[in-house]
Amino acid sequence: MREFSMMRGMKSHAKPATQLADALARAPHFACAHLPTPLAPLKRLSAHLGGANLWIKRDDCTGLATGGNKARKLEYLIGAAIAGGADTVLTHGALQSNHVRQTAAAAAKANLKCEILYEHRVANMDADADYAVSGNVLLTELFGVTRSDHPADTDMDAAMAQRAAAVRARGGKPYLIAGGGSNAVGALGYAKCALELHQQAARADLVITHVVHATGSTGTQAGLLAGGHGLHDPFPILGIGVRLPRAQQEQKVFELARATVEHLGLKRELARERVHANCDYVGAGYGLPTDGMREAVLLLARLEGILLDPVYAGKGMAGLIDLTRNGFFKRGENVVFVHTGGSAALFGYRSVFAESGAAEESP
Repeated sequence: MREFSMMRGMKSHAKPATQLADALARAPHFACAHLPTPLAPLKRLSAHLGGANLWIKRDDCTGLATGGNKARKLEYLIGAAIAGGADTVLTHGALQSNHVRQTAAAAAKANLKCEILYEHRVANMDADADYAVSGNVLLTELFGVTRSDHPADTDMDAAMAQRAAAVRARGGKPYLIAGGGSNAVGALGYAKCALELHQQAARADLVITHVVHATGSTGTQAGLLAGGHGLHDPFPILGIGVRLPRAQQEQKVFELARATVEHLGLKRELARERVHANCDYVGAGYGLPTDGMREAVLLLARLEGILLDPVYAGKGMAGLIDLTRNGFFKRGENVVFVHTGGSAALFGYRSVFAESGAAEESP
């Protein structure tokens, strides 16, 4: 894996930070997240692993419908929907989708109708009763959505376009939100997060050497890259893949990051070599449990009192833990893990953790 070099401190970037903030302020916006989220040290986990200094950016604490990274994206997506005069938002995701849950909540808050399209993507889990009806599925239904279900490998964008045509036919005005909220509008939320993290680190006199997070639909990583680019690249970003092979994931991230840079009106070209993904921790497939994910969830719960989700943050943290153990992150470096939320999905994975009761020895 390619090495990242340590970046210089961030205090010299006041002008780029102002320019990025001004660019973000020009975009339509709907406030629905509790921001800024905390940046906190993971002291017990750092000591347990014996390597780098680990920190956590608590984007599980964004507040909207139990929190998660999608709230940042939805501030701009719902803002765009309202600015365009929409009365209905449509989106899609897998069962136990964090994005679907938070989209439904944001739509309710904005007084918009919401239609969701579920793809039954995780065949090995769909037969599990908890997975099918609990966790995010249950919470989403509380927001009063219209739901449709589709088999795995459905062209979900085409299915969503068909549903949008039905909304228009009955006199409504739909706004389509990409899966994961991952387009150049939604990624603005994580360009703003990059600015927020930059400001928090500057106040704490903290030099961040790496930012790590789970990467799936690419909006979080693309937004962080675009925001970092606007700040003149203050910290390198590593996405831990949860679905696609590395080359495919990196290309998708790059394309969206470049589109987000353009959407922000930034003039400098984003370099392809800024995009880094490690997809060695996916396991058997998207949403399918791994031993590393299970260990990561238990370690964070028992060492830090923090809940991870089993699909994204759990696998992202599994990657960070393994890379730390193997010396990729060096002693003395400051590594920030962006917690993308989604712990409600744990209720859909009850059987995976059923044997990890209180009697099991803690780390």
